[in-house]
Amino acid sequence: MYQQTIFNPLPLPPQDADPLGEAMAALGRGHDSGGLPFLTLPEAREDIALMRPVVDKIISKFNEVVILGTGGSSLGAQALCALKGPQAARDEQQIRLHFLDNLGPHSMASLLCQLNLARSHFIVVSKSGGTAETMAQLIAAFAALREVADSDKIAEHFTVIVEPSSSPLRRFAESRRLPTFDHDPNLGGRFSVFSMVGLLPAMVVGLDVAAFRAGAAETFRLMRQAPSPDHVPAAVAAGVLVALHAAHGININVLMPYDCRLERFAAWHQQLWAESLGKDGRGATPVRALGPVDQHSQLQLYLDGPADKFYTVITSDQRGEGPLLTADLADDPDLAYLRGHTIGDVVTAEAAATLTVLKERGRPLRHIRLRAVNERSLGALMMHFMLETVIASRLYGVNPYDQPAVELGKRLTKEYLRAGSLPSFS
Repeated sequence: MYQQTIFNPLPLPPQDADPLGEAMAALGRGHDSGGLPFLTLPEAREDIALMRPVVDKIISKFNEVVILGTGGSSLGAQALCALKGPQAARDEQQIRLHFLDNLGPHSMASLLCQLNLARSHFIVVSKSGGTAETMAQLIAAFAALREVADSDKIAEHFTVIVEPSSSPLRRFAESRRLPTFDHDPNLGGRFSVFSMVGLLPAMVVGLDVAAFRAGAAETFRLMRQAPSPDHVPAAVAAGVLVALHAAHGININVLMPYDCRLERFAAWHQQLWAESLGKDGRGATPVRALGPVDQHSQLQLYLDGPADKFYTVITSDQRGEGPLLTADLADDPDLAYLRGHTIGDVVTAEAAATLTVLKERGRPLRHIRLRAVNERSLGALMMHFMLETVIASRLYGVNPYDQPAVELGKRLTKEYLRAGSLPSFS
């Protein structure tokens, strides 16, 4: 489904395979014990059948579906649903997805004004059930619906995914009889895309979630069957990334897909890498870019700035895809190079050029080639990067499954609001 090639011109000390092997063995044990649900979920099938009636009910009554959630409660689903695009059609009914992941007064008010609320459904996702942004969005959406819907019908407009323990979201949903489903307490948000969190929005727009899971399961299976870490792309990459950081101070990890469908995937990876590894003064900074547009904003820095970055360029075969650039309109002599080509041809040439110039500048980089961009390949790719991140965490000596440093900011937010005297930024 994909092929990884690493180009590293910098000298590295001989790598000890034992830490990589130990990290892979720990992943295997986590799978077998059930302690790492993101590794077992790709093998599940029964829950997809259980989700089907929920999906059918949503699409039979609504044509606007809004996902209220932030961070890992939204980014994985965004990456997956990007395969369909913003105006994804299911059968003859047009379902429009809206991911309201960033809290803002203007964006929230604008969306509520634009929606036909009578035909809108809200999927509310918060693992803890106490996320301030998500609760604020939910309260605002519920209040707006009260103005247009009968009180006994409002619950039909919501689906809630939250941990089974008591929480503000759980209590809100239960007191108003909103359909509620359990979020596995052992499944971190940034690892939750193979669960209902990622699959429910994808099923609403008609994506093949079984294929998505199958791609992920295949990637993990290949890791377990590999005779050594150097046969596992995720382990090889994790080893190189951490070794480059230790030996050469390369502590910025740039991910640059040359496919618009993978823009949200890059955002998902940014959270996965940052929140999993940035602990105890360790970790590397993830940067996301998108080709070819960021050739016009970031590439100058990458080629002529500090040599402190590792680059991952992801390509797919887009040759011959997209609108044709007809010769009669590219009649200017300076546009002769475009004649007879497609938009996909141009993107392919630009990706190849970026790979070449990075190599010529001696920048360490990785090229990931996707045979196709579809549910199966995306599942494989997302599992690859989960494995890569967890293996890197073992090498850094940090816990990839928590995020203790952000708790203070959450607590202070609530204290400022309770005090009733907000700081002025004017």
